[in-house]
Amino acid sequence: MKIAFCCTDTKAEPWITGLRAALPDASVEVWLPGAPPADCAVVWAPPQQFLDEQPQLKALFNIGAGVDALMRRRLPPGALVVRLDDAGMSVQMAEYVCHAVIRHFREFDGYEADVKQGRWSYRKPRSRADCPVGVMGLGVLGERVARALRVFEFPVNGWSRSPRAVEGVRGFAGTAQFHDFLAASRVLVNLLPLTPDTQDLLNRDTLSRLQPGGYLINVARGAHLVENDLLALLDEGHLAGATLDVFRTEPLPAAHPFWTHPNITITPHTSARTLRDESIAQIAGKIRALERGEPMAGIVDPVRGY
Repeated sequence: MKIAFCCTDTKAEPWITGLRAALPDASVEVWLPGAPPADCAVVWAPPQQFLDEQPQLKALFNIGAGVDALMRRRLPPGALVVRLDDAGMSVQMAEYVCHAVIRHFREFDGYEADVKQGRWSYRKPRSRADCPVGVMGLGVLGERVARALRVFEFPVNGWSRSPRAVEGVRGFAGTAQFHDFLAASRVLVNLLPLTPDTQDLLNRDTLSRLQPGGYLINVARGAHLVENDLLALLDEGHLAGATLDVFRTEPLPAAHPFWTHPNITITPHTSARTLRDESIAQIAGKIRALERGEPMAGIVDPVRGY
């Protein structure tokens, strides 16, 4: 088994060392232009040249949960695209989202602003019943987030393309129930994959359907959000704020209004980072399953894009 490693913006050496240790019978090498054919590839945002030079690949193992950048490439014919199922990302995502929801619900941002001004202040406690959280996307990450929010006794709504049952979560599914899902939610958490159908989904029409004083948490992809629509709804007062971890342009340009908007909290695409050791173990297990002709989790449907 020959494995090519082609990951941009990633230090190759620790990945190569880990993959060789996990797959001692395989040949694992960093891809260079003109390299000999490989059977499989471990990739992140590979250049088109790599994909064109390796038409015989059986499978491409993506080192992140999101495969939208890869699916926009011209892929080798017949090659499977395989994403990570979790690899330590779901607990990170649950931490991040719960922190953002609680920070907003408990008004810790307001207390922080008061403290900076030297003010000792109190705010009237809110009722969790008045703060239903809608989780948009109930895959591995979304389900973990929904379950974590239930621990803090928030009412949780979940929306997915097809019906998904999660204990304690009010389920909505499909286009027919999408507007009802939004209307039932005050806080909206976006965990959808980015596809042509979901690009620009967070826009004036959808965000204005949230309950008054709504709050957006976007931890999926920047291209889901129409940025000017968010800014307008914040300035009009229909939305109370937003926590954003992903952006259309990353790093976020220095002059972007998100940096200074008083009701927007930003983080540098850090809600759920790839954990190398866990990812290597999972990819190695999938490669062994492929060799044995056994089923693999995480195979991307090229039609749906996830």
